[in-house]
Amino acid sequence: MLNDKKRFKFKLKFPKFKFKSVEKIDENIEEIPLKKDTEKEKVELIHFKTIKEMFEHVTMTYSDKVAILQKFDHKGEFKEITYRDFRRDVLSLGTMLLNELKISREDKVVIISENTYDWYVSYITMLVTGIIAVPVDKELPEDEIYNVVSRCEARAIIYSSKKKDAIEKIKDKLKSVDYYIEMYSEDGIKEKDVGFNYLLNEGYRKIDNVPSKKTFLQNNINEDEFKVLIFTSGTTSSSKGVMICNRNLVDNIYGALSYAYMDYNDRLLSILPLHHTYESTIGFLMPFSRGASVAVCEGLKYIVPNIQETKPTIMLTVPLLVENLYKKINANIKKSKKEALVNSMIHVTNALKTVNIDIKKKVFAEIHESLGGRLRILVSAAAPIDSKIGKWIEDIGIEFLQGYGLTETAPIAAFTPEAKPKVGSVGKAVVCAEIKTDAEDEKSEGELLIKSTTLMLGYYKMEEETKNTIIDGYFHSGDIGYIDDEGYIYITGRQKNVIVTRNGKNVYPEELELMLGKIPYIKECMVYGYEDEEKDDWKVAVKVIPNYDEIKKVNKDADESTAYDLIWKEIKEKVNKKLVSYKAIKRLEIKNDAFEKTTTMKIKRFAELKKDKMKK
Repeated sequence: MLNDKKRFKFKLKFPKFKFKSVEKIDENIEEIPLKKDTEKEKVELIHFKTIKEMFEHVTMTYSDKVAILQKFDHKGEFKEITYRDFRRDVLSLGTMLLNELKISREDKVVIISENTYDWYVSYITMLVTGIIAVPVDKELPEDEIYNVVSRCEARAIIYSSKKKDAIEKIKDKLKSVDYYIEMYSEDGIKEKDVGFNYLLNEGYRKIDNVPSKKTFLQNNINEDEFKVLIFTSGTTSSSKGVMICNRNLVDNIYGALSYAYMDYNDRLLSILPLHHTYESTIGFLMPFSRGASVAVCEGLKYIVPNIQETKPTIMLTVPLLVENLYKKINANIKKSKKEALVNSMIHVTNALKTVNIDIKKKVFAEIHESLGGRLRILVSAAAPIDSKIGKWIEDIGIEFLQGYGLTETAPIAAFTPEAKPKVGSVGKAVVCAEIKTDAEDEKSEGELLIKSTTLMLGYYKMEEETKNTIIDGYFHSGDIGYIDDEGYIYITGRQKNVIVTRNGKNVYPEELELMLGKIPYIKECMVYGYEDEEKDDWKVAVKVIPNYDEIKKVNKDADESTAYDLIWKEIKEKVNKKLVSYKAIKRLEIKNDAFEKTTTMKIKRFAELKKDKMKK
């Protein structure tokens, strides 16, 4: 879905915006009353002990409501699957795994596929049966899939047809795997191969003849027992297996929902890959816990039509998606020659909002309709984002929230309180977490240390690594930031990415990358440090993928050399002049191929720099 090997493309097609004039805003004021806290009755927030307890409550309470929407045929419509049907599928699959395939609660099952209904069923089935789930990145090459499966000694692999060739190539080498379960396949058991649908159909017959009191749901799940294994993306080092328990997951859900309201009326569009804890926990388990629905996006090029078809109220994104959304909409506004009008409308509606009159959705209705008409919250996490973009999202009437965490915190450690957002901050520590810095002065920058009930049990078979990372109960995140007087957290860099000069000055690449991102001729960039042997010091360099669409507006015959000159001129005049000398960029490298990235679109700095070393 988020393909690491291809350049990220986000195609948005908007009609020419018209917008009413500022003088007509008074018509909208008359139509919309003052906001009241009692607009609707809120559903009580339940703090579940396990995902199994959550599953039982939700699938019974919201049995007739839609749980998942998916297009199984691109030319068709989204199919709606209720919580009742979802429950039946989970009971069926779980019964077959435990009773027929004899997979025990101590065994591990790998799940590898694109975002699809069978992934959701597989993951929840593991969590309610107690079998250990191992979600794996579908973009991994076959040798890395082999390494992950071997390291965790999985008993079974549930995979999509798109991964069939890769699985077939490594089957003979995998000694621990007893079953290969292909999603949507009707094939019966043939040696080690079996179809997912076959298991469901056989399971239906079994559970229909068994009293509910005798199903595996009667088994207890220990909330502190290791039940999910997630391998980190290895952005800065080799991947580690993160061991997660039920308490980590349910406290993530409770912590995030304590700051941002959601209920059965909400709908999320699933864009990010489900193997990542950000999407699987906050994009799936959290809405599931409230009886909300999740629509499965068909892929990046279908985001806009999928938004318009499914009409989500909440979207989880990464900065790259938000930035593209911002750029495309504003480019359309500029094309429509409505910039001055829109800026005036933002100014007026912001002023009205200070006296509790919010007419933004009405005034910016054209933008909202292009995004399905119901979008109320946009959440960004996984990397820094320009606060100007977040402010603009709020200016047009969409709540912009940010989250902070890592795979090790499963993933949320901090989240923006919906009642009091601060654009630029990643939020406050969630109710089950404590976050501090290691700086002597609490207001100064330092490494963020996290103590939380969402914190992992440890790294799989890496006791020494765990001890070096969790010290006196605090997880050393490797992220640099500070915390203001109200407890809001600001990330300023990543310790492992930091460039340290010989005289001890720190340069954080993320800070410079945000500045470089404002240059229109730069499509993507990565700031890094290099050793200047002549001056015996570390200097700052940047790799840039040029935005030739913008460059050719200046010079239609532009080539790499032209791009270099134009970008270097912009860097010197618009970036370096604003920086102290030790932060100034001294070297520019034009990159013609795509950056290697994680599935949440973070550049794998470690991998990119390793490539450079191999070239030397």
